[in-house]
Amino acid sequence: MPQLRYLTAGESHGKSLTGIIDGIPAGLSLEAERDINPILQERQRGYGRSHRQKIENDSAEILSGVRFGITTGAPISIKINNNDWENWTEEMSVVPSDIESKRVTIPRPGHADLAGAIKYQQKDIRNILERASARETAMRVAIGAVASKFLNELGITSVSFVRSIGTILVSDSEKPSELHLLRKILAESELRMFDHSAETKAKHLIDKAKKEGDTLGGIVEVHFIGLPIGIGSHVQWDRKLDGLIAQAVMSIQAVKAVEIGGGISLAEIHGSECHDPIEIEEGELVRSTNNAGGIEGGMTDGMPIIVRAAMKPISTLMRPLSSIDLSTGESTPSHIERSDVCAVPSLSVIVENVIAFTIASALLDTFGGDTMNEAKERVAIRYEQSKLKNLTS
Repeated sequence: MPQLRYLTAGESHGKSLTGIIDGIPAGLSLEAERDINPILQERQRGYGRSHRQKIENDSAEILSGVRFGITTGAPISIKINNNDWENWTEEMSVVPSDIESKRVTIPRPGHADLAGAIKYQQKDIRNILERASARETAMRVAIGAVASKFLNELGITSVSFVRSIGTILVSDSEKPSELHLLRKILAESELRMFDHSAETKAKHLIDKAKKEGDTLGGIVEVHFIGLPIGIGSHVQWDRKLDGLIAQAVMSIQAVKAVEIGGGISLAEIHGSECHDPIEIEEGELVRSTNNAGGIEGGMTDGMPIIVRAAMKPISTLMRPLSSIDLSTGESTPSHIERSDVCAVPSLSVIVENVIAFTIASALLDTFGGDTMNEAKERVAIRYEQSKLKNLTS
């Protein structure tokens, strides 16, 4: 069993979302207002989001596992209240009620509605769509923010951005080389794009889709920097870091593809162009390229981890596709639930934090450590072991 694990619970219009993280070492400075809430607010931003984001003001409350702002090693429990629950108290009551709720019986193509209703034998699809909703990712971001704080204490940082929305792709020539400048540009962008021209075109595309009752997807990219060599393992399939990352990212609602490093494009070139040469620079082992995306043989190779995720367009359409009313068996337009036109900027934040947890978990599996001091010492030893002078006999 991995040292680090988590569970989430809660529905889109329920009273709250809850999460439990087990395995964070003792001694980590952690405050919700400082370390979690700014990232939750970043998840809510983005041109093309629904009115729901104006109702919710996501704020995490740490209920256990932290005392006087320092983790104790005990499980950390977190709660995020749903402000919109006030409008759904009867519809989402957890106790028996005489009130006849309005059943949802028409599944949406592209959502969990139909498969979930059949699997769990539900006459009311709301019992499926509430938990399947991407609202659940708010808690996963909160949990990932805790993991990010842990990684930051070990010198591991990350950044995420939108690479494309629909057919609009950012130009790499517009990407600043300095990380702090990239972060500044992304913080000021409504679409988390570093290319102003592409962002303007993407906004026009979102406006057009909204007018037509349609939705848009896109691609996001995440970089993790400063990882020691050897996180993950080649010895078993379920310990390979790239496999763990792919599984975690694919579990995010609406994600349909994951790439690491050069990804699919590597299938089109020769091996001599693909693999990253090993070189020496000031006594350190370095790579002149990073087509592997920081992972070789299921393990970190010391280069930045680079992951891209492709998000399909959101399945709730204001101009709905055809469906079947499961209560009558008749053809009808699919159910309409309040929805975003485009949530790709939000996805970039979600993917970054989901990967943060995966990397933190793999790091602890590799190095162990019940306290932050132990984890820091063991990571420092690996950095020293990776220097050329300690590799040659």
